[in-house]
Formats: sequence, C-alpha cells, structure tokens
Amino acid sequence: MRIATYNLRYDSQPDSITVQQSLDNLPDPLQAPTYYGKKGEQPWSTRRIKVYEHLQYEGVVLAGFQEALVRQVTDLATLFGDGWGWVGVGRDDGVAAGEFSPIFYKKSDVELVSNDSFWLSNTPFEPSKFPGAGSFRICTATSLILKSDPAAPVHFTYLNTHLDDQSDDQRRLAASMMLVRARYEAYKTGGPVIITGDFNSPSTGTDSGAYQIITGQIAPVAVNATFAAKYAVPNTTLPDFKMLDLKAETPREFVSGEFATYTGFTAPGDGSVYSRIDFVYGGSNGKWTADAYRVGSSLTDDGVLASDHRPVFADITLH
Repeated sequence: MRIATYNLRYDSQPDSITVQQSLDNLPDPLQAPTYYGKKGEQPWSTRRIKVYEHLQYEGVVLAGFQEALVRQVTDLATLFGDGWGWVGVGRDDGVAAGEFSPIFYKKSDVELVSNDSFWLSNTPFEPSKFPGAGSFRICTATSLILKSDPAAPVHFTYLNTHLDDQSDDQRRLAASMMLVRARYEAYKTGGPVIITGDFNSPSTGTDSGAYQIITGQIAPVAVNATFAAKYAVPNTTLPDFKMLDLKAETPREFVSGEFATYTGFTAPGDGSVYSRIDFVYGGSNGKWTADAYRVGSSLTDDGVLASDHRPVFADITLH
C-alpha cells in the first residue's frame, strides 16, 4: 500500500478558475516550457493539477493532506473522481470553515469503516484553539480496511494532522493526544496504526518536542481528562507504545528522494528555509513492514512549485 502525506499550501490567491478550465489550458506536452519562467507562489488554480499529477503517477491509494481549504478539497475530489472517497472537516467550525486535514482513499483498495475528528487543544471535542497557538488544529481519524487481498482484509487505523507553526506547547500537547489515541486504537483493534502529517517539528533541535514525544524519546504531557478517559488503555497493555518514523524503519537502499519536506517558495537552489517536518509513522505494536520511503519534488521545469512542501510517499505492507 502506498500512502502519501502532502501539505498543499492553502489557497492564498483565490480566483474563479474552474478545474475544467485548468485542464483545458494544460500546455502542449511536446512543447518545451520556459525553464524556471515562473517564480514564487502561484495560485492554487495553477498548482492543483500538478498536485494531482504527482500523486496519481505515484499510484497512491491513501493520502493525507494539510492546509486544504474547502475549495481545495472539492477540487481534488473532482480530479481524483468517483473512484475515491474522502473524509475531514474544516477546523474552524467542524464543518467547512478553515483548513481541513482530509484523508483521501481509493475505494477499490481501501474501505472506510468509520471516521471522526478531534481538536488538538484542551477542549478536544469542540472547535477550539490551544492558548498561544496560531490557529485551530485538528486531527482526522479513520478506521479502514485494506482490501488488496480479499481473502485476508486488514483492519487498520490512520490519523492525519497538521500541528501549530507558532506554539511548541501546542505541538507537544498534540503529539501526546495522538499518542493516547493511537495506543487505544492499537489496543482496541489489534491492528496497525499509521499517523501522517505536517508536525512543524523537526526530529532534532529546540522545536523537536512533538517528534520526540510521539517517537517515545521524551515523556508526553498531560491531556484533557475526558479525552484520556475515553481512550484509556490498561496500564499493563502496550506500556511502551510509541510511533516509529518510517524513514528510519525502511531498508536504506529503499529510502530515496530528497531530505527536506518543507522548501518554501524559494528559488531553485535556495535551501535557506529547508527542513524535514512532514512525517509518516507506524505504531510500535507492529503488524506492518516499511518497504520503501521517498520524498518527492514539488518543482517542475516551468518553475512552478506545486506547494511549499514536498510530497512524502511510503510503501507499507500491512499484516
């Protein structure tokens, strides 16, 4: 199963151009572009086809997005077509306002059993923002069945999220909450657990708290009592549960592509803001094997960056 996580960059330059108009205006594929003719951030109407092409060509069956406004969600649903489903809500109101962290799934390969969303704050069951955070933050949770082998379908859990860019305390709380939920799902289902997202937290350095918490390197922080009770697990069950960075779990010869996942809309060759903050994790309870891992490119020869992040792809065998 190939899974992707991709921060789309929100639609900061909205226009009225439809998906069909973008498709109708695609350039002649045999005509050379003006190399690096475009610079900086381009409108979503220019970027969306490239986002779709990156994912469609790679053959993903499951994708978690971040920063997707409702127009971006519906555009991708149009491009992927009826063979795909998606779930998620706008983080500002639990319906359609603000950014989504949606999960898209290919219906022929993956069946949706259930889904819910919770806020990464002190009041997780209602639209809310952690004190000091720059934005509302949400996690989309799904219970899924992988149907690749009809004789042996695999039930698994998949969470997708986007942590705060301003508050390290929010990121630490968010990682702690997702660890609680992931451990509970591993206990309840006995199946694999996957988490993807933009953590705004590298694996090392002063802002690495969220990464270190979710990977078990430092202790989690206290979470909302009601949330903790709802997803409680017996103390003796999976006591050392953590999430494992799939890049580290994949055989070295099958780790490819770039290192940084965030590039900004900088000029080609300018790595001044590059960082690795987008991740794919698997639960330490196992039931999965990391087969391959690749960070793709968002840049094409015409100079268009499909996003200020790069797509991250992981090939995972579920057991």
